[in-house]
Amino acid sequence: MPLFEYAGFDTGGRRVTGTIDSNGRKAASQALRDRGVFPTSLEPLAVRTRGYRQWFGGGQRVAAAELATVTRQLATLIGAGLALDDALGTVAEQAELPQLHRTLISLREEVRQGESLHAALSRQPKIFPDLYVSIVRVGEDSGTLDQALARMADFLENQARISSRIQAALAYPLLMSVVGIGVLGFLFTFVVPKITRMLEELGQALPWPTVILIQANRIATGYWWLFLPLLAATVYMFDRYRRTEHGCLHIDRLLLDIPVFGRLQLLIATARFARTLSILLSNGVPLLKALEIARGLLGNSNLRQAVEKAGRRVQEGGSLAAALRESALFPPMLIQVTAAGEKSGQLEEMLTRVADSYEHQTDLAITGMLSLLEPLMILVMGGVVGFVVLAILLPIFQASQGFG
Repeated sequence: MPLFEYAGFDTGGRRVTGTIDSNGRKAASQALRDRGVFPTSLEPLAVRTRGYRQWFGGGQRVAAAELATVTRQLATLIGAGLALDDALGTVAEQAELPQLHRTLISLREEVRQGESLHAALSRQPKIFPDLYVSIVRVGEDSGTLDQALARMADFLENQARISSRIQAALAYPLLMSVVGIGVLGFLFTFVVPKITRMLEELGQALPWPTVILIQANRIATGYWWLFLPLLAATVYMFDRYRRTEHGCLHIDRLLLDIPVFGRLQLLIATARFARTLSILLSNGVPLLKALEIARGLLGNSNLRQAVEKAGRRVQEGGSLAAALRESALFPPMLIQVTAAGEKSGQLEEMLTRVADSYEHQTDLAITGMLSLLEPLMILVMGGVVGFVVLAILLPIFQASQGFG
C-alpha cells in the first residue's frame, strides 16, 4: 500500500504532519478528514524522496558519523524495551538529514507490515552496506538486535573518527595550495606583466631566472585557453583508463607504492579489513561470507583482488593466513596474527586485537604525515614565490649597478 506524507491542520487549528498508508491520494485525503485532519499537502513519499535525491544528491551514501548516530539511538531504544517500529519512528523524528528521516519512516512502515528489518535495510544499499545488513540479520535471528546495533555503531564511529582525522590532515595542505595559487595568480596577472615590460625596455641581458619567468608569463597569458581543454582531455582519458580492469589495478598499485601516503592507505585498509572480519565472525557470519563483505569495503582494487583469491583458497580448504600471504600485499603482522587465531580457534578475537593495533598505527601515520606536509608545503610555496621575487629583483639590481 502506498505511503503518503501529509501536512495540514487539525480541528483545533494546530499544524500537524505525518505519514499515512492508503490506496490512493483521494482515499488518503478522506482518511485524514475522518481523523479530523484537513491536509494542505499530500504527496507520495517515494516521489518526494526521488525529488530530494535529484536536487540535493540524496542518492549518495550517508556519512558514517550520521549513520553511527542513528544506529546508536536505535540500539539504545531497542535495548530499553521499545518496539522496533516505535524505535524507528522516534529516531526518524530526531534525524537531521531529510534523506535519513524519510528512509527511517519507510523502514518503519515496512516493519509494521511484517517485514524483517534486515530485509527492509537491504532495499537501501546506498545507505546501509552489506556489512550493516548482515549484522542486523544475525542480531534479529539471535534475538540480540540491540547488541548487534551497538557493535555496528562502534564500528561506524571508529570509521568516522579515522575519516575526520584524514580530512583534518589534508585541510592545511589544501588551504596552503589555494593560497599559493592565489598569490601566484595575482603576481602573474598584475605584477609580472608590468615588471617584464620594464625589464625588456632596459635592453640589457637578463639572468636566466628572469628569462624563465618571462617565458612562463607569456605562455600563461597567451595560451591559457589551451589549458582548460587539455585538462579536460587529461581527466577524461585518466577516467577511461581507470575504469578498465588493468588500469584500475595499475593505478591502485601505484597508489600503494607512494611513500608515506601508500603506507597510510594500506594501514587504513588493513584495519578496516580486520575490524570487519572480527565483527562478522563474532556475530556468527560464515568466514566465506565475511570475506565477501569485507572485500567490498576495501577501496583498493589490488587488495580486493587479493581477498577474492583468499576466499577461493579458503573455499578449497586452505587457511586464510596462507591465502593472504600469497598476495604479498597485506602486512606481515596481520598474517601472523591470523595464523595464530586459526590455530587457537580464536580468530575473531585475534582480528580485533590486530585491528586495534593498526588503527593506532593509522593515527600515528596521520600525525606523521601532517607533520611532514606542513613544512613541505611551506618549502614548496616559499620556493616558488621566492623564485618569482628573485627573477624580478635580479635585473633591477643589475640595472642599478650599471647606472652607478
